[in-house]
Amino acid sequence: MINADVIVIQGSNMAEAHPVGFQWVMEAKKRGAKVFHVDPRFTRTSALADTYLPIRAGTDIALLGGVVRYILENELDFREYVLAYTNAATIITDQFADTEDLDGLFSGYDPERNSYDQGSWKYQGHEQQRESEDTAKERETAAPLRHESHGMPVAGTTQRDETLQHPRCVYQILKRHFSRYTPEMVARICGIPVEKFEELARAWTENSGRERTGALVYSVGWTQHSVGVQYIRTGAIIQTLLGNMGRPGGGVLALRGHASIQGSTDIPTLFNLLPGYLPMPHHADHPTFDEWVDSIRHPGQKGFWGNSRAFAASLLKAYWGDAATPENDFCYGYLPRMTGDHGTYQQVLNMIDGKVKGYFLLGQNPAVGSAHGRAQRLGMANLDWLVVRDLFMIESATFWRNSPEIATGEIVTEECRTEVFFLPAASHVEKEGTFTQTQRLLQWREKAVEPPGDCRSELWFFYHLGRKLREKLAGSTKPRDRALLDLAWDYPTHGPEAEPSAEAVLKEINGYEVATGRPLGGFPEAKDDGSTAVGCWIYSGVYADGVNQAARRKSRHEQDWVAAEWGWAWPANRRILYNRASADPEGRPWSERKKYVWWDPDQGAWTGYDVPDFEKTKPPSYRPPDGASGTAGLAGDDAFVMQGDGKAWLYAPTGVLDGPLPTHYEPAESPLRNPLYGQQANPTRKVYTHPVNRMNPSPPEPHSQVFPYVFTVSRLTEHHTAGGMSRTVPRLAELQPALFVEVSPELAAEVGLAHLGWAHLVSGRAVIEARVLVTDRLTPLRVDGRTIHQVWLPYHFGSEGLVTGDTVNDLFGITLDPNVLIQESKVGTCDVRPGRRPTGPALLDLVADYQRRAGMTPDRTVPIVTTGAAGEAHERTTGGARDGSGDA
Repeated sequence: MINADVIVIQGSNMAEAHPVGFQWVMEAKKRGAKVFHVDPRFTRTSALADTYLPIRAGTDIALLGGVVRYILENELDFREYVLAYTNAATIITDQFADTEDLDGLFSGYDPERNSYDQGSWKYQGHEQQRESEDTAKERETAAPLRHESHGMPVAGTTQRDETLQHPRCVYQILKRHFSRYTPEMVARICGIPVEKFEELARAWTENSGRERTGALVYSVGWTQHSVGVQYIRTGAIIQTLLGNMGRPGGGVLALRGHASIQGSTDIPTLFNLLPGYLPMPHHADHPTFDEWVDSIRHPGQKGFWGNSRAFAASLLKAYWGDAATPENDFCYGYLPRMTGDHGTYQQVLNMIDGKVKGYFLLGQNPAVGSAHGRAQRLGMANLDWLVVRDLFMIESATFWRNSPEIATGEIVTEECRTEVFFLPAASHVEKEGTFTQTQRLLQWREKAVEPPGDCRSELWFFYHLGRKLREKLAGSTKPRDRALLDLAWDYPTHGPEAEPSAEAVLKEINGYEVATGRPLGGFPEAKDDGSTAVGCWIYSGVYADGVNQAARRKSRHEQDWVAAEWGWAWPANRRILYNRASADPEGRPWSERKKYVWWDPDQGAWTGYDVPDFEKTKPPSYRPPDGASGTAGLAGDDAFVMQGDGKAWLYAPTGVLDGPLPTHYEPAESPLRNPLYGQQANPTRKVYTHPVNRMNPSPPEPHSQVFPYVFTVSRLTEHHTAGGMSRTVPRLAELQPALFVEVSPELAAEVGLAHLGWAHLVSGRAVIEARVLVTDRLTPLRVDGRTIHQVWLPYHFGSEGLVTGDTVNDLFGITLDPNVLIQESKVGTCDVRPGRRPTGPALLDLVADYQRRAGMTPDRTVPIVTTGAAGEAHERTTGGARDGSGDA
C-alpha cells in the first residue's frame, strides 16, 4: 500500500476500524499519494484524506459504475494490460441481453424461482456448456463463495477480437452496460456532486498505467449488502481496466476486522467450504469422490485447479489417516453433505420453528452482533441446549433472563426451555497458534500467560470434546459412527491440562509425507494416491523443512522491502497474488518504478522481489498444445492462473448468481425508486418469508414513507464488534459510555431532537433508543430531486457489561446477498422520533402500529420482481435457439 500513487477507501472507516493498517495509508500520502474516502459519514479517515465524498448508503455500484464509464468513454484503460490479461476481447453469445435491454434484468431470469439460467451469458462457442446452472439451488448453498479464489468452468479456447471492436466482445458490452452511469446519474443516485465525482475519476485514472498504480480498500461497509459481491466486482473491474492488479501499490484490499477473519475463511467456519476453498459436497450433485473432484477441477479446463484431486485426497487423508485409502476413495463417504441452506440465518429461523435442538456459539454474540437480534434471541430461547464459549458473560448467554424480550413478555425466564452451558474461553494472549490477517499473512503468537481458572483454548475444547465422544462410541458397530471413530485424532498434548500442541496442528495443516512424516515444502508436492496428508493445501509450506515459518520475525532493516522473512503468506509465501501481471506479456517490468516480478532469459526462470505467482520456468513465449489442460494449458502470458481461461474477468460468463456485470439496485429497504431501472432491488437476493421477518416497504410498494430515513451502522475504535471484549473494560467503557445516534442539524430541526437528549428509532421489527449527537459529520443529500437524511449508530451495545444500551442490529431484517449469503446490515430504513422509547408491551404496540400503517401484514409478500421485463428475460433463454449459432 505504501507504493500506491492513489488510494481509494470505500466501505471502510480505516483510520478508526483498522488503525494499525492505516499507518501505511499515511506513509503513502507522505510519499505523494492522493487519498480519497467515500462514506455516508465524515470520519477520522475522511479528515485525513485529501478528498471526502459523501454517499447515500447502499449506492456504491452507481459511483463505481460511473468510474468505469469514465475510463471507457475516455479510453483511459491500460490497453496493453487489458488486452493481454483480461477477457475484454472475448466474444459473448448472441443470446445475451443486458439490463439496458430488459429494464434491470439480464437474459435468463426465471421469475418463478427468482434466479437466472446463465446459459445465455456464455462465451461464444461455449453455449452448450451447462455446468452449475441451477442457480436457485446454488443460492441455497452459497455456491459462488467457493469461487472466491478461482473462476467457474470455461473451456480454455475462446473466440476473441483483439481490436475490441466486435459489438459482442466484453469491452463493448461493458461500455454499453455502464453508458448511462453518467456523472449526473451518479449525483442523482448517490448524492455526490458532479465535480467531486470527476475529481475522483481523474485522480484514479491519472495514477494508473505503466508508471503508476492505485489501491482500492474496502471492508464490511461493502460486503454486508444484498449486492455486496457485485460491489467488490465493480471495484475489481476498475482495478483491472487500469492495470492495478498483481502490481505493487495496486490491488483490491479487503480489510479484516479481526486478527484471523481471513484464517477463518481459509480454514473455514463456513457451512459450504472445506479448507483451501474446496467446496463441501452436495448430496445430489456429488455422490462419488470422482464427481466431487471433477466439479472442482473440471476436466479439460486449464489453470492450477487442475491439481484439485491431489488437494482433495490429501485433505481426506489428513482427516482419516490410515482409514483413508484409494480403495475406499479416502473415506469420502464420511464427509457431510449439503442438502440446502445451512447458513446461520436459516438456522435461527429453524430454531424459532422448533427444528433445531442444540447450538454451539464460539467467537460470536448473535444476540447483539447479527442482523435481527430479536429473531436471534427468540431462536435461542427455543432450544433444548445452548453451549456458549466466551471470555465474558455475553448477551447470547443471558438472553433468558436479561433481554429486551423479557420486558415485553416474549421470553419468560421461568418458562424458557433452553439449558445454557457457559464455558469460559482463553483469550488470544493465553494460547499459542497462528493468526492469518488481511494480507494472507500467517503470524505465530506465543502464549504469554496461563489462562485463569477453567478458561480453555478452542483447540483444547474441540480436541477433548472429540476425544470424549470417541470414547463414548468406542464399542459402537453402527456405520454412522465410523466417521468419528476413524478420525486421525492423535495430537500430542502437554502440561497439566493436556493442552494439544498447536504446532503439531500447524504441521498437519502444512502437510506431510505419510510414509516418512517429512513436512511438505509446498502444495505442488501433494499427491492424489494417499501418500500425502495436507490439512489445507493453500497453507502448505508454512512448516517447510520442519521449521515454523509463521514464527519468523526478521527485522525489516535486515531484508528487502517485500519482507519475505516476516511471517509466511499463503500461497507459497507470495505477498502479491497474480504478480505475473506486474510484467508485460514478454515478461519485462512495465516500468523500472513499478518493477516487481520479471522473466530472466539468462536463468530461464521468473525472478523478482516476490515469489512469482507463475510456474517458475515457463517462459512468456510458451503456448499450450491443443487439448492441454491444468497448468500445462496456461500460456506464458496467462497471468491469472486460477481462472479457467487464465484471464481476469471484466465480465463473468458464469458463477455470479445476480448477473455477469454489476448493476445498481436499491437496497432491500430504500425510501427511493431505482432511478436506473424498473427493477428496484437485487432480483436474486435471498429472502426469508417468516412471520418474525417482516420487511419495511420500499417503492414501488405503497407506504414506504412510513420509514422515511436511512440508517447505517459501523464500529467505534474504542469498542470491538458485539462489545463482549470492550464493554467490560473500564477505560474503554469510560471513553464510549453509551449508545448514541448521529444526526445532522437539519434532521434534528425537522424531527425535534436535542443534542445529548434522547431519540428512538423504529423499524418494522424493533424500536431502540439512543442519545442524540447533532453533528455536521452527517449532511443531508440531494437525491433524485429529494432531500434524503441519513443517521448513523455504533452497533456495540447490549444488556451486559459495564456500559449498556439497546442493540442497534435489532432494527435490521434478514435479507442476504445471493452469492455468499451475507446479510444486508449496513443500510436500512427507519423512522426517528424524539424522546425515549416505550417499554414492556407498549413497545410491541408501537411496532405493531408501524406495521399496520406500512401494510406489513402477516400474509404480505415482498415483491422481488418490480419490472414487466421478467417474462422477456426468461424468454431470451428458454425460447431462443441454443445451438450456438451467430457470427463470431
